[in-house]
Amino acid sequence: MRLQADPSLRVLVAEDDPVTARAIYASLQEWGFQALLARNGDEAWELLQKEDVHLAIIDWMMPGLSGLELCQRIREKTQDEEAHYIYIILLTGRDQQSDIIQGFMAGADDYVTKPFDFEELKVRLLKGVRIIEREETRLRLASIDSLTKLWNRKKIMQFFQEEVERGRREGQPTGVIMVDIDQFKKINDTYGHLIGDTVLKEVASRLSRSVREYDKIGRYGGDEFLLIIPGCSLENLKRIARRVRKSVASEPIKTDKGPLKITISCGGASSSSFPQYSALNIIQAADEALLEAKAAGRNHEAFTEKAQEEL
Repeated sequence: MRLQADPSLRVLVAEDDPVTARAIYASLQEWGFQALLARNGDEAWELLQKEDVHLAIIDWMMPGLSGLELCQRIREKTQDEEAHYIYIILLTGRDQQSDIIQGFMAGADDYVTKPFDFEELKVRLLKGVRIIEREETRLRLASIDSLTKLWNRKKIMQFFQEEVERGRREGQPTGVIMVDIDQFKKINDTYGHLIGDTVLKEVASRLSRSVREYDKIGRYGGDEFLLIIPGCSLENLKRIARRVRKSVASEPIKTDKGPLKITISCGGASSSSFPQYSALNIIQAADEALLEAKAAGRNHEAFTEKAQEEL
């Protein structure tokens, strides 16, 4: 059976026997997976703290942290319903029903009995891939705003927290731009909420086309959006905000009530200006800048460049 895995899928192999470990590692690479190798349970647990793993092949009997104990720790780590699920295949020389039940109770999803056939391992991995893909789809849908198809507020906030932390570790600034549709309440009051929805969707589309593929955009509130720009200096952030603002105003938005001229206001801030601030406080700084842009007459961008006081 041919298996060509998604190359972004990472498989952790926790196996103390070097011959078996190398054989599994080579097969995983041949099948298209990214493979990570751990020589025992403790090393595997350390890798899980640093790496994004989708599937794990774990030997039952290992020195230090056993396979069952590792399974239990993984399940405790991923028990949040929004946590990234790890599909676990347990390798074991035990084939008694009581042993198999014990493995499942510890958190394993499947098992392969030693000595095993690699075709069997391949089939069980394929089953795991299908389950992981369904789970990833569920998590993605739970993180998407149903109207605009952008990230929802909770997810975009999570992304910003992660990007600020990563940027500070790597010495790179992280920019954030808060966007608000000018006079959106008036649009709803005049034309109705269905037209308002049309405007929201088109603004979301224009914002998405105005930034890089790896930048992130989310719907922050009713008519507010949050743009996360990693590795971006304050000067570049200003240029991006100007480009984003002009892209929305470039041409009227077509609606069932005719074309509508729509503008936005932007408020921005960079983590480089606030090295002691939390991600939430940096967003609050961007919000302050947005208020300044609104006060300037709308269809403007403004930036909070230094802390005036603790937010």
